[in-house]
Amino acid sequence: MKKMTAAALVASALVSFSAAQAEELTIATVNNGHMIEMQKLSSAYEAETGNTLNWVTLEEGVLRQRVTTDIATKGGAFDVMTIGMYEAPIWGSLGWLEALDFGADYDVEDILPAMRGGLSEGGNLYAAPFYGESSMVMYRKDLVEAAGMSIRDMDSWGNVAKVAEAITGDGVYGVCLRGKPGWGDNMAFITTVVNSFGGAWFDADGNPSLDTPEWHAAINFYVDLLTSYGPPGSSGNSFNEILALFREGKCGMWIDATIAASFLEGDGSKVTGKVGYAQSPNATNPVGANWLWAWALAVPAGTQKADAAKGFIEWATSKSYIELVADANGWGAVPTGTRQSTYDNANFQAAAAFADAELSAILSAAPGATDVKPYTGVQFAAIPEFQEIGSEVGQLMSAALAGSMSIEDALAEAQAAAEAIMGN
Repeated sequence: MKKMTAAALVASALVSFSAAQAEELTIATVNNGHMIEMQKLSSAYEAETGNTLNWVTLEEGVLRQRVTTDIATKGGAFDVMTIGMYEAPIWGSLGWLEALDFGADYDVEDILPAMRGGLSEGGNLYAAPFYGESSMVMYRKDLVEAAGMSIRDMDSWGNVAKVAEAITGDGVYGVCLRGKPGWGDNMAFITTVVNSFGGAWFDADGNPSLDTPEWHAAINFYVDLLTSYGPPGSSGNSFNEILALFREGKCGMWIDATIAASFLEGDGSKVTGKVGYAQSPNATNPVGANWLWAWALAVPAGTQKADAAKGFIEWATSKSYIELVADANGWGAVPTGTRQSTYDNANFQAAAAFADAELSAILSAAPGATDVKPYTGVQFAAIPEFQEIGSEVGQLMSAALAGSMSIEDALAEAQAAAEAIMGN
């Protein structure tokens, strides 16, 4: 059978747009690899539809600030926004986002339930996932095996520390972890550590609970692990910085977004074929040890170009777009974590050594309220105040990691800041 060209795949993916008048859409997005690739491939979309796309590409912390300010003030700067599971249900309930209702060919039921549910509110889908993720351990299996050690699914943090120590040396840092301040940067990872130690952002009565034995144990462990076996300057590292280090062969272990695996195995990586994958570690509480997130595309309410914006989102998050990426770059490079059909595809399974571990992590994530955390969210608390709290606490935890303040002082100040923001 003749292979479809990229242009033909784009044409088949354009399931709803109006050719009556060309539109210019301004899209705010994050500077992650899959989003950058979407910009390259979207030239075919522009040629097919006559629409033009104006990209505003930002580092993820800046992106969150810009889109939050714009939508809250009704600034109208963007026709399509890249947001996540924290914003979508809150903003949707406030009437700040257009509900998304796509045609039958889009097959919304194919979207993984965890992703669909996390981006919905009141029965309406308010953002469509471009790629989804949980978190997992990515490690140099050659170095771990050479040290006579192993990393198991849901391993103990104690064993993680021992492995990090054993593989540190010869230009390799035993572990690389996020330290850059931000509620979606260092606090995304740190919150999963706190969860696994039995801590939470709030207690059963909704009061901040950061200055607790569980938080102290988690932060002391995190700081000690990174300062002992991590790269210098870790307090400034987030996803992209660590990805570059790992691809260069300078990190022995990384616990972060599952989406990273496709880049570790991709072209230009020095560690392709050398990476092992395991489910996230835990201390005393495995529930909540791995996060759940999607970078998703949404249409802000009030845009004058809602129909065109929805048409672009339908194209960019469709099955056909995934096939377009596979046609251009191979199945190992497609955006993952969104559709069951991707994981059912034999070509993807053959190309992606991480496929089963990634899907297991996504399916096992527990965003619902539990006895330990009485709120929705794994690496965040799904309340409007969290963004401000998480940003404040992220600065303090980064300072503790950098050694500019003690962990005890950082947690005391974090507790006070959270109480002030919550009005306690």
